[in-house]
Amino acid sequence: MNMKQLMTKWADNINEKNVLGEYPRPLMRRKSYVNLNGIWKYAIRETKGFPKKMDGDILVPFSPEAVLSGVNRQLKPEEYLWYKRRLPDEVKPEKGSRWILHFGAVDQCAVVYINGKKQGKHVGGYLPFSYDITEALKEEKNLLTVKVIDYSETCYYSRGKQKLKNGGMFYTAQSGIWQTVWIEKVPECYIGHLKITPLYDQSSIMIQMEEEHGIKDIDYEVTITARKMWPVKASGKTGKPCVIMIPHMRSWSPEDPFLYDLHMRMGEDSVESYFAMRKVEVKNDKEGIPRIFLNNEPYFEKGVLDQGYWPDGLYTPPCDEAMIYDIQKMKDLGFNMIRKHIKIESQRWYYHCDRIGMLVWQDMVNGGRDYKSWYVTYMATAMEGMHIRAKDTRIHLMGRQDPAGQRQFEKEMKETVRLLYNHPSIVTWVIFNEGWGQFQTKKMTDIVRAEDPYRLTDSASGWFDQGCGDIRSIHDYFFPLHVTPEKRVTALTEFGGYSLQIPKHSMYEKKVYGYKKFKRKRELTAGYEKLIKKLIIPNISRGLSATVYTQLSDIEEEVNGIISYDRKIVKMDEKTVKKLNEKLHF
Repeated sequence: MNMKQLMTKWADNINEKNVLGEYPRPLMRRKSYVNLNGIWKYAIRETKGFPKKMDGDILVPFSPEAVLSGVNRQLKPEEYLWYKRRLPDEVKPEKGSRWILHFGAVDQCAVVYINGKKQGKHVGGYLPFSYDITEALKEEKNLLTVKVIDYSETCYYSRGKQKLKNGGMFYTAQSGIWQTVWIEKVPECYIGHLKITPLYDQSSIMIQMEEEHGIKDIDYEVTITARKMWPVKASGKTGKPCVIMIPHMRSWSPEDPFLYDLHMRMGEDSVESYFAMRKVEVKNDKEGIPRIFLNNEPYFEKGVLDQGYWPDGLYTPPCDEAMIYDIQKMKDLGFNMIRKHIKIESQRWYYHCDRIGMLVWQDMVNGGRDYKSWYVTYMATAMEGMHIRAKDTRIHLMGRQDPAGQRQFEKEMKETVRLLYNHPSIVTWVIFNEGWGQFQTKKMTDIVRAEDPYRLTDSASGWFDQGCGDIRSIHDYFFPLHVTPEKRVTALTEFGGYSLQIPKHSMYEKKVYGYKKFKRKRELTAGYEKLIKKLIIPNISRGLSATVYTQLSDIEEEVNGIISYDRKIVKMDEKTVKKLNEKLHF
């Protein structure tokens, strides 16, 4: 099958000496920042030992499978991927300071060495991790080495939509380092974790700050600033909640994404952050229908599904501007929500949603053994059409028979909530998608709610609803829809998937995947308009409270995006899409 390599419009402007150079953790910024992205050495071997010779250069943080990495080679499950580079000269032992090495994400299992000394091992391809490397540093010529193995879909680890042999709704598997690698210098005693909870009805925020080593009762100072507001100062102690009143509180919403700046100081350490005042919950409207309420008002959420794939960078966007383009373009088209589909982005993506004003439904990343497609796809679709609710106990058909895999999912689910908790844009956690790796749905829902009682939970998006969570989550590509209100909110969390192949902007000439095919832009636009008017608008008064159209962009064989895979073409008439979105409200 002939594949054409597509490139985004940002690919030609990548500076190897400043790749994704923006500060990678906007919610906890320090002045100390050493970016390690750029040219590293790499090697791929079938043996575990340190390679005596490297194979060549790789542009970090692009995976070796991505053309932007300069490697363009797939890592097999039985192979080891090695990375090596010298640390900058400024990274060396310094009395009273510690050096913390951060990895945004490495897929799937990584072992990190400094000067040949093992610093730790991390399992899981989507979450950040860090090591205090101070004790391993020398005065000069410090060497960082990383060993990676990626089992992709051959094991129960989290994998998202990756597949070693891509096709249809599954895409090119990528591996290794795919988010920013960086170092910061901190004092011996430093801020390790910051949790910010808006108490909307009390016009207050609750701050919980932890010292990295768990030392309690250390004094810290807080300064809150915003436009046209006098600074608010407060003090607290580590390990204890600190509640601060916000005078003349201004709400955050997609229509007014207002952010407050936050400065924290603890001893010799200080960090900059931000927060927003917003509240999300389920309540009955005046007709007694359960609705999503934002800031105490019923709010219709009109969203798109976003896989977060790029033709040149795979999981890694070529630059910050590329991320911004996707979010801003959807907002310009009248959408107010993005469902981030079984992938965790870099924290800068969520930061842009926070400041631009885009609600986010965040999926947990699925994993497990091979899902039996005859059960989780074909039979599940038929059962959904016949309104049959299947239980989640057939875990061998859902690929979740490994107890270790169940524990890994639960661990990563908790870490995902903790990692992204402070982002105001995130309003819903989506635990399982279409039965992929699904198990003990009610227990997982209870765990998420205990971690975060301030957001909504979509326990099972699509099939295999177990009656728990805040949302009755429907996927509908083929059947008529007639919503009837129940105790939970009703949301159409996947629909549409209409396809249009544009030859110069599609990866494949003949292979097309989608749920209904069109040949021209005007036909696709007309089909979309008919779908919204027939499927969506009549159901809003019946109880429909949120929609997620499939999808934001094309990906490989899937050509059902609103925009092309290379982000160069908007495939529908923009004015029509925006006008239709303006009609979606209570």
